[in-house]
Formats: sequence, structure tokens, C-alpha cells
Amino acid sequence: FLFQSHPTPEARKQERSVEVKEGAEMEEGKGEVKHVLLAKFKPEISAEEIENLIKGYSNLVNLIEPMKGFHWGTDVSIENLHQGFTHVFVSTFESTEGIAEYVAHPVHVEFANKFLPALDKVLVVDYKPTSA
Repeated sequence: FLFQSHPTPEARKQERSVEVKEGAEMEEGKGEVKHVLLAKFKPEISAEEIENLIKGYSNLVNLIEPMKGFHWGTDVSIENLHQGFTHVFVSTFESTEGIAEYVAHPVHVEFANKFLPALDKVLVVDYKPTSA
């Protein structure tokens, strides 16, 4: 999902909606899945606020069962292709079904309602790791 700088609350709700796959599509989702969120915080969000939001995000792994792992970091690329994104958050799930459970979980919803308004822009990609 890519948010504009100042979307309306209605637009935010629409952009956050998740289409849940069923049946054969869900079977394709079995196996480890990485949930990657790229973030650019709004300039007015202080370093302390960002730190607190990151602590809250990292604690979700202790509160939401389908979430199996969490890592984060800041951009260190020398290529200048980050498009303004400064932070990367990677969560690990056992399946796409686990991500669907996570997205709908009340603890995640509560956290997202604090986290997303602090962002100037966000991009989320889910993928299944493969070996070469």
C-alpha cells in the first residue's frame, strides 16, 4: 500500500483494506512468508516518538501468535534509490493465512491506528522466500 502525504481518513480506511484469499489461493500461501513494510515518518514525528513506535511494533511478536519473527533497520543504501523511505520492518509468518490473522487482530489494528498516522509514506510487500 502506498499512502500519499495527507490522505483523508476515508482514503486511509480504503487503502488499509485487505483482500483475504480463499481456497486454492490460500493453499499457495502455505509456507514461510515475509511481511515487509517500508516507512518514511513525517518530519514532525520526534526521534523519541519513532523509538516508541518501533518498540510497540517489535512487541507485536509477543502478542500476536501468527507473527513468528520481527526485524527492523534504517536505510544504509549508497545507491540513493530509497525513494524517501527511511525504515524497514520485516515480520515473519508461517503462511499468508497467518498474515491475514495478524492484519485483523485487534492488537495489530490498535497499533496500526497509532503507527500509520505517523507516516508520510508506507509500502507493504509480502513474499515467500525462495532459495536460488
